[in-house]
Amino acid sequence: MASPAVYTTQKPHVVCVPHPAQGHINPMFKVAKLLHAKGFHVTFVNTVYNHKRLLRSRGPNALDGFPSFRFESIPDGLPETDGNTTQDIPSLCDLLRKINTGDDVPPVSCIVSDAVMSFTLDAAEELGVPDVVFWTASACGLMAFLQFQRFIEKGLTPFKDESYISNKEHLETVIDWIPSMKKFRLKDFPSFILTTDPDDIMLNFSIREVERFKGATAIILNTFDDLEHDVIQSIKSMLPPVYSNGPLNLLASQEVYVDSDMGQMGLNLWREETECLDWLDTKAPNSVVFVNFGCITVMSVEQLDEFAWGLAGSGKEFLWVIRPDLVAGEAAAVPPEFIRETEDRGMMASWCPQEKVLSHPAIGGFLTHCGWNSTLESLSGGVPMICWPFFAEQPTNCKFCCDEWGLGMEIGGDVKREEVEAVIRELMDGEKGKKLREKAEKWQRLAKEATEYPSGSSNVSFETLVNKVL
Repeated sequence: MASPAVYTTQKPHVVCVPHPAQGHINPMFKVAKLLHAKGFHVTFVNTVYNHKRLLRSRGPNALDGFPSFRFESIPDGLPETDGNTTQDIPSLCDLLRKINTGDDVPPVSCIVSDAVMSFTLDAAEELGVPDVVFWTASACGLMAFLQFQRFIEKGLTPFKDESYISNKEHLETVIDWIPSMKKFRLKDFPSFILTTDPDDIMLNFSIREVERFKGATAIILNTFDDLEHDVIQSIKSMLPPVYSNGPLNLLASQEVYVDSDMGQMGLNLWREETECLDWLDTKAPNSVVFVNFGCITVMSVEQLDEFAWGLAGSGKEFLWVIRPDLVAGEAAAVPPEFIRETEDRGMMASWCPQEKVLSHPAIGGFLTHCGWNSTLESLSGGVPMICWPFFAEQPTNCKFCCDEWGLGMEIGGDVKREEVEAVIRELMDGEKGKKLREKAEKWQRLAKEATEYPSGSSNVSFETLVNKVL
């Protein structure tokens, strides 16, 4: 049962500012819905570019909102384009001033911003309100990013030359001095350390943003204590007050009824093909492999072909999401022979309601890039994973999934159809797959317990955040 909303004579007003990528927008939108359920007036800020994309993908009235939940947009400083691609944002202060001079909404009382949107800290300081930073990735990923400056000081990055980046022996170098990260190798850290350039944009951006949000009022993590306890405790010793409120997909389902107008409101930048859910309804429990590499991963034509023929060779039924821009530089298309061979046991879509798919009883395994939303949604559905990390902290998530949490198997970066086929068969039919499924179901149970009202650890943490910080 959801807790009652908290109302006062004048509602608190939160401005939510996500990073403009799908994997950041979705969890921030869940935070916004949760705060709305607690009685907050919400302003959700997209970029102009994404605002237009959302209207195209979800219809002209998709961002009408409600009197106490409104959408605004600010320019991102990039050239105008109508393409469906993933695109920083400059001027928030003007929007905040405009909101505060209006007489139809309460004044802004706090900001919740994505951790890599640190300009919001300046806006919050100018306005004199708290800025709570939301780290949308894993706690273990955050712990890894917090080590980047020490990596430079220890001479571990930048690499001496390009040969070190592809040297498998060098990438196996063990890093044993980080609390709560056991037996980690260079290859398990966020991909931005894999550079020879001391001026590398992503390496230096990551260091700057992590350093800046140490000045935030508080930090939200989309995780739960049982899953990342040791890492969370280590982070708490290094940063402002930290609140673990995940999995947000489960916490939001406790507070926001799925069939309500608020529950039906979504922010997917691609049109969701919901027919896949009807197709899944015709399948036996745990019989379908779900394949989705998220909203940013790109691969070569050769890698796409290897995944395709590995799926075909496994003999398993599958649902495969293939974005139009999944292949670098060209439209993504699988071989016609693959389609003919698998037409009676496969379904392909350009985008889908992933959270609903992963909670469907027909799904028996998930081939994924190990993005954090995907990882939590898989865990929440009790679905074991096949991990093919692409970039950022995904290798770190993969390491924890496979070695710490026991719910995943990794596929090598150099994709081969024989390995894809063998790992799918093992996950779906083998003894190891059976053990992984048992672990996934255990984590599913613990995730649900963490988000239960009133005493789940994540629920208590969120209540504390609302009452003491916001």
